[in-house]
Amino acid sequence: MAVHSTAERVLAGLDPEQRAAVTAPAGPVCILAGAGTGKTRAVTSRIAHRALTGDIAARHVLAVTFTARAAAEMRSRLAVLGVPGVQARTFHAAALRQVRYFAPRLLEGRAMPELMESKVRVVTLAAAKVGLRADRTAARDLAGEIEWAKSSLVEPGEYVVAAAKALRETAYEPAKVAEVFAAYERLKRGTGVIDFEDLLRAAVWGIEEHADVAEQVRGQYRHFVVDEYQDVNPLQQRLLEAWLGGRDDLTVVGDASQTIYSFTGATSSYLVDFPRLHRTATVVRLVRDYRSTPQVVGLANAVISQARGTEARLRLELHGQRPPGPEPDLRIFTDEPAEANAVAARCRALIAGGTPAREIAVLFRTNAQSEAYEKALTEAQVPYVVQGAERFFERPEVRQAMVALRAATRSIPGETPLPAAVMEGLAAVGWAPDAPPAGGAARERWEALAALVQLAEEYAATPEVVPVGEAAAIERPVTLADFTEELARRSAQQHVPTVEGVTLASLHSAKGLEWDAVFLVGLAEGTLPTTYAKTPEQVEEERRLLYVGITRAREWLWLSYAAARSPGGRARRPCRFLPQLDRSGGTERAGAGAARRTERRRAQVVSCRICGATLLAGADRKLGRCPTCPSDLDQELYERLREWRQRVAEAQKVPAYVVFTDATLTALAERRPGRSEELIAIAGIGPRKLGLYGDTVLALVGGAAVDDVCPQKSFEI
Repeated sequence: MAVHSTAERVLAGLDPEQRAAVTAPAGPVCILAGAGTGKTRAVTSRIAHRALTGDIAARHVLAVTFTARAAAEMRSRLAVLGVPGVQARTFHAAALRQVRYFAPRLLEGRAMPELMESKVRVVTLAAAKVGLRADRTAARDLAGEIEWAKSSLVEPGEYVVAAAKALRETAYEPAKVAEVFAAYERLKRGTGVIDFEDLLRAAVWGIEEHADVAEQVRGQYRHFVVDEYQDVNPLQQRLLEAWLGGRDDLTVVGDASQTIYSFTGATSSYLVDFPRLHRTATVVRLVRDYRSTPQVVGLANAVISQARGTEARLRLELHGQRPPGPEPDLRIFTDEPAEANAVAARCRALIAGGTPAREIAVLFRTNAQSEAYEKALTEAQVPYVVQGAERFFERPEVRQAMVALRAATRSIPGETPLPAAVMEGLAAVGWAPDAPPAGGAARERWEALAALVQLAEEYAATPEVVPVGEAAAIERPVTLADFTEELARRSAQQHVPTVEGVTLASLHSAKGLEWDAVFLVGLAEGTLPTTYAKTPEQVEEERRLLYVGITRAREWLWLSYAAARSPGGRARRPCRFLPQLDRSGGTERAGAGAARRTERRRAQVVSCRICGATLLAGADRKLGRCPTCPSDLDQELYERLREWRQRVAEAQKVPAYVVFTDATLTALAERRPGRSEELIAIAGIGPRKLGLYGDTVLALVGGAAVDDVCPQKSFEI
């Protein structure tokens, strides 16, 4: 009785969908869990409930996830629920444990091969064996291709065809990559080492080819849980099937809309096809979002509702469960430096207002974008940490480039325009201003060096002012030597260690994390979606990246892009996935008259007088500032305007808002116009209202009392 009472307590507080997942019968169960819907609680409660009711024994459960942190969280929650003893591990940790245990039997007394931490050194040697000189960046890309192939169960002799089918973009000809792959495998065998994919393959081989091993493993593990099932690759799926051995006590948890790692070999097809492959499967959808406000959830739904392709078949519409919060804040800036400075200023204001720095994140598409935000946060004296990557000036390619630029100051003529001088200097490290190379690491290196060129263009736009006398000065063009000193200064500033700060992270590295306040920046075509997304499937993965970014925010969400990369640069379009924007920067189409409204907004761009962002919402345009920018409202003037409006409304027998809305009164009390031209510039005050009320309002702004200007008879309307 006590056991069942404990089991019932596990169900307490679960919502109906979570309870259905927890109490689903033994056998195949597919939990489709949207962002913030409590999937970890549901899956740990399912394990605990089954164990506490005697349906399973905790020691017979193997729960697999993709990060050690997630596995530790699962073990901790199960212990709190009174069910210790469950094995919760990553695929690699589970495989390593099993291979080590069975090594004496499988290897006939030989020692288990050493596990490599990184492929790069061996790949570099393998490339040399086949006549390729691969630097560290090229070796990283070749290693990535080998990992993709091995995770996809592709052998060296099959690589060329498989890469063509998968539309892989490689730094070298596929046939040459296949040669490196084969040489890499030979070198590993010759030196007695294995990589992480070999580890999984060894676990599969041990079970599939050795009946006694299979019997022991399957006797130990009888019930399986796989988290983040949309991220499983073919090799991991093969290991899972080996563990199962034809049994079907399997619970999988995933969200097809968060499939963002297909470039590594991960595929959502196993999740999408689960109900078809397991005809008796129980499918439960978790759609109550406990993480984000309804406003954030609404935007996430709007973005993913337009998704197409295979993953869209399992698309979930989330329902926010938190109290209402602020609307997502959409900003457009003239250029990227202005965007970064505004983000830094807002971060500082949030921290001053009580939001811990660790609860703020700035998320971007590529790591090369981080430099502008590192600089802006440093200058705003806002501490920050970089998640999943090195700080910009700590990256090897950037350090190497700075050395090359310092050396170039001795050989490049001082009159050479700075951007040209920087490009010439970077040629020494193999950078060229043409299309970036294929391969993730090579492309990331190219983008980091391209960011230095962009910095040079911005720095060159501000010539140095040199005094030539007591009352005279001249402008001196900045030189390459000046620029290298500026880079050194920035590097020194940004290397200050921090214990806690605003998180800077790429969208990929933000997966699985969450913050109170999130800035999604650089949302422009060519950046998100990236220009490298060419197929419909690749474009859809970019949409899912934005969806993942949005769903990281608990309460406060900022979305922004710069109309140009640098001051005076070529205009760009906003990200096509944003439902608030059409292709030209107007607001979302919403029935008749939208085109006319868009045309009006094209004709008259209104910028925030505080931070410079382009204002789209009607109320914001009327105020002349963003809703989150500080107000400079004259409270006494506002109260006089309200009293005057009330008297006018009573005299005209109309509601007060017919005279002027609250937003218009606020705009008047903030902007305090002194002339008719300034008055009519406020949205909501047209020629008619200017004629009716203009002189009176200007008098009130000038300090007149309400009794002095209040009408003695009704206006004719």
